[in-house]
Amino acid sequence: MLHTATEVAPLPRSFFDRDPLVVAPALLGTVLRHELDGQVVAIRLTEVEAYLGEGEDPASHTHRGMRPRNKVMFGPPGHLYVYFTYGMHYCANLVCRPEGMSGGVLLRAGEVVTGLEVARSRRPASKRDIDLARGPARLASAMAFGREDDGRDVCSGTSLSLLPGKPVPRAKLRTGPRVGVSVGVESPWRYWIDGEPTVSVYRPAVARRRP
Repeated sequence: MLHTATEVAPLPRSFFDRDPLVVAPALLGTVLRHELDGQVVAIRLTEVEAYLGEGEDPASHTHRGMRPRNKVMFGPPGHLYVYFTYGMHYCANLVCRPEGMSGGVLLRAGEVVTGLEVARSRRPASKRDIDLARGPARLASAMAFGREDDGRDVCSGTSLSLLPGKPVPRAKLRTGPRVGVSVGVESPWRYWIDGEPTVSVYRPAVARRRP
């Protein structure tokens, strides 16, 4: 199983204490591991989106400042920001930048590398394994993320951690418009690994903001 053993140290907080535009491409190929009720699912990240902060990025949940809903996004870095969208799905982000500054990276898609049967049981509508975490809502569902996971630390090395993975060759890194945002569409802040079948299908802007 690829880079998912518990003895592998999680990425340090300093990894996240940087600009989201730096963190986002560096996340590709890393492995997000979650243990819940003795069941482990780990996903190798293949697609992410960067979001800046207050006053910088009109597509960000923090663009208009801190609210009870988005306070996790203002730090400290290395924590999970989970939000509910469209009245039916959870999505997960990793918080970046020093505490007090907002910013993060939306986890858009990945490959299940540990706990395939568990992920299948959580995503019974997925007909193919490449679809289990293909899209931010599916990824959150496969990982069993919910509102209770908002604010959890991924640097502590407990039941939730982000582990280093095999480096992605620069030639395989791609960037382009973010998916489903109606503002800030000119920013090419979606990053993915070229040729990965788990990368979600690009859809242009809709009248909805993402974090």
